[in-house]
Amino acid sequence: MTTTPRTSRTPRRPAVGLAATVSAAGLLLSACSTGADTAGTGASADAEPVASADAEPVAGGDLTFAITVDSHCIDPQQVGNNDAIAAARQTVASLTAQDPETGEILPWLAESWEVDDDASSYTFHLRDDATFADGTPIDAEAVKTNFDAIVDLGAVASLGSQYLVGYAGTTVVDEHTVTVDFDEPSAQFLQATSTFSLGLLSPASAQLSAEDRCAGKYVGSGPFAVKSYTQDQEIVLEKVRGYAWGSEASAHTGEAYLDTVTLKVVPEASVRTGSLQSGQIDATAALNAVDLPQFDGDGFWLQYRANPGVVFNLFPNESRPLAADEAVRTALVKGIDRQQIVDTVLTPQDQPATGVLSHSTPLFEGADDLLAYDPEGAKKALDDAGWVEGADGIRVKDGQKLTTTVTFWQEPGALELVQQQLRQIGVDLQLKHVTVAEKEAANEAGDFDFDYYNLTRSDADVLRTIFSANARNINQRDPEKVDELLDDSAAATDPEERKKLVTEASRLLLERGHAIPVYELSTTIAAADRVQGLTFEASSRLDFYDAWVTDGAEQ
Repeated sequence: MTTTPRTSRTPRRPAVGLAATVSAAGLLLSACSTGADTAGTGASADAEPVASADAEPVAGGDLTFAITVDSHCIDPQQVGNNDAIAAARQTVASLTAQDPETGEILPWLAESWEVDDDASSYTFHLRDDATFADGTPIDAEAVKTNFDAIVDLGAVASLGSQYLVGYAGTTVVDEHTVTVDFDEPSAQFLQATSTFSLGLLSPASAQLSAEDRCAGKYVGSGPFAVKSYTQDQEIVLEKVRGYAWGSEASAHTGEAYLDTVTLKVVPEASVRTGSLQSGQIDATAALNAVDLPQFDGDGFWLQYRANPGVVFNLFPNESRPLAADEAVRTALVKGIDRQQIVDTVLTPQDQPATGVLSHSTPLFEGADDLLAYDPEGAKKALDDAGWVEGADGIRVKDGQKLTTTVTFWQEPGALELVQQQLRQIGVDLQLKHVTVAEKEAANEAGDFDFDYYNLTRSDADVLRTIFSANARNINQRDPEKVDELLDDSAAATDPEERKKLVTEASRLLLERGHAIPVYELSTTIAAADRVQGLTFEASSRLDFYDAWVTDGAEQ
């Protein structure tokens, strides 16, 4: 199968300023990670251009952006949370890019590519004028060095290593041609080459220790380079002079407009709000929902986008007795009023989950019928399974109370309401709020009843990555029919066939209660009017490349 990218394409104009509001989002795991379906891909209409998008960009100037936390690593091939990604994405170019409106895969460092019929071999033809920030040419050998290094990092490269599962190796065909082979079909890989996780570092940087790379000592291939990194304070990026290989998903191809981007660590939400009001920062994507309306106009703008990928879910650990009970799991699916959660805890612009995947994910097909609020159906499922309501309203079976625990680190608002809703059907859901480190340790040990998170990626393979018994197997269960569907989807190259497999697998996950969706995560940029062109890439990651400020130095 040969892919011939378009070469005469008008670059997209970034959306600047959409009046919308959204819940605050702190850290989230990402895996690259849109609604109306177009030729097998989806497109999000959440972000629409406004009049200011027609203004002419100017070069020069600095932008300060507030993030919530420093995870002490900014290496693109190792990071996994939004705040670190905000810095890392700017420092690497990828083989391909993904159009945020259509989901189409477009040229970047690779001018064209071919994919064999079973999606197990990919050949990329690289442009011949791109370099790393230190002037080292980006060639086929550099691609091989990077992919081999990501595999060697293993679990430390939590996202990239998943995209390279089954990696058989990379062959340098000639200076600007490289072939990447897999032991089995891997239809997700082409989209994976558009992500920051497979972004390219200089060959010398790829050989650095994981610790040095986390500290920002690497040399990247993107429009910005790390100027300085002071842990728990700020990350300063500076434009790469001579950069001239922007992707076809961007609005221009030359150097970044901004001289510097400073990502300042501001943990307190109230301080971020005050800093934006006072002009100490220019923008942020981490304001509380109640504070967003004050930045809707009057010198500020808001832009909203739903994150593609797996929505926030309760994930049952089915190696535990209660979570192993299918009646309990399916009762939880029926017993959650998702619309009430959005109406009460979130905002009108947020959306209740309508499937395991977000509506902004390519190949999405809704399953509203399986997620309808049905407390009576939930009670009947528990009744039929022998769970009898006790004197305190909590159900009991064989002397065991229907009490279970969800372990999480995020803001508790949505889960507190879920807890109240489930109590109405006789389920006692205990909330265990822990640190990120404690959560990771619990996951590693399998010491949890229910997990709770989302995973962002603009490709439906994120479903297989999480749920397949042959991949992460978040449910800790034996293989069954759904795993065949998920694994077959990884080998399907026809978009319609792949969508059919993903849709059937999604419905099975809901019908068996392996997935218990709650709501779709979204991201909102709040910025001062001096900031223009700051927008999202296809996985709802921040993109500073086309951004500029009205007081730039050069006209």
